[in-house]
Amino acid sequence: MSDDLTKAGCCAGTAREATDHPYEDRARGVPPADAVTQADLRTRLTEIPGGIFEMGTRKSTYPDDLDSPVRKVKLDPFLISPTTVTNAEYARFVEATGYRTVAEAEGWSVVFHLLLPDAAAHPHHPPGLPWWRRVEGAFWAAPEGPGSHWRDRADHPVTQVAWYDALAYCTWAGLRLPTEAEWERAARGGLARKKFPWGNRLEPEGRHAMNVWQGDFPRHNTADDGFVGTAPVDAYQSNGYGLYNTTGNVWEWVADRYGPRPAPGRLPERNPTGPCDGLQRIQRGGSFLCHVSYCDRYHVHSRTRNDPDSSTSNAGLRVAADL
Repeated sequence: MSDDLTKAGCCAGTAREATDHPYEDRARGVPPADAVTQADLRTRLTEIPGGIFEMGTRKSTYPDDLDSPVRKVKLDPFLISPTTVTNAEYARFVEATGYRTVAEAEGWSVVFHLLLPDAAAHPHHPPGLPWWRRVEGAFWAAPEGPGSHWRDRADHPVTQVAWYDALAYCTWAGLRLPTEAEWERAARGGLARKKFPWGNRLEPEGRHAMNVWQGDFPRHNTADDGFVGTAPVDAYQSNGYGLYNTTGNVWEWVADRYGPRPAPGRLPERNPTGPCDGLQRIQRGGSFLCHVSYCDRYHVHSRTRNDPDSSTSNAGLRVAADL
């Protein structure tokens, strides 16, 4: 695999050169957890009612995101985790299986520069994205490279996981990634035609309701919401379905590929699963780096994409299952 750095997606740092994928075969070959463990993981999921909802937005800020126009979608009931997978949960999986993530296999990942004690010590970055730095030895258990450790943030979302690493966790857990439609249905919390899980105001009643950027991107984050990097997975108020942090904090991998979407029809799409072809995979929800001056993809309809072997310090996963 090439170690070139290229630009990909919104606030994304890594896009390793795409190849066909021993990583996918390895992820699907992870041995499953025992039945008791899988049952325990499943009991932690939240049931989301089926039905018809409006997906997307009337007018997109970023046309290439393909999040408009609004389309009606009909979903069967399903289960989804109320939080993203934590560092502690991912550590349990790695301990049980010995799985090595893409970043471990490649020997590096990218880290947002303000999270590094000395960004100047890591001069290599993707073209046009100097706020992302290539760090040798950065991976999920050492998110900012040597000297950092997941135990310092056990209840924060696991990061530095590629789509294939998310697939591996799901294979072990007996779960799956949500489809994009399932993710948005759950993220909205039962509200219709709203920008956020709580309504339309970025800061309802003058309070911070999610972990995003404040200040001057990318040079100075005032951390008025309490965090420069990730926040605990259950920070802030849950939405109407009991899900936490469906906007902000970390981008969340979903199952769907990125590609052209069918024009809205007269009848709702039924349980859509996205395009059949295409390399890049969709991420949803925005992250702690989203800011109106650069990337305001922190709405419930917002989406971006990245290559499935790309890992960053602002992307994680949430899991789902059939009811």
